Amino acid sequence: MRNKILLTGSPKLDDGDYSEKLTEIIKQNDIKSVTVIRMEVPCCRGIENAVVTALKNSGKMIPWRVIFCL
Repeated sequence: MRNKILLTGSPKLDDGDYSEKLTEIIKQNDIKSVTVIRMEVPCCRGIENAVVTALKNSGKMIPWRVIFCL
């Protein structure tokens, strides 16, 4: 993962709103793209939703994608 930054989290295990934190990270940095790697369990959908919300709230048009893992 050369030249990449990794953030991890679990909406099921962590308190708080990831979208607010992610919005600030996106606003304050020169991020080129976002990749969400998630399991297919329902709670992991929260991370994907937080990223989408953060991208909208940041006002930046950044490419993003979701990869499902088993």
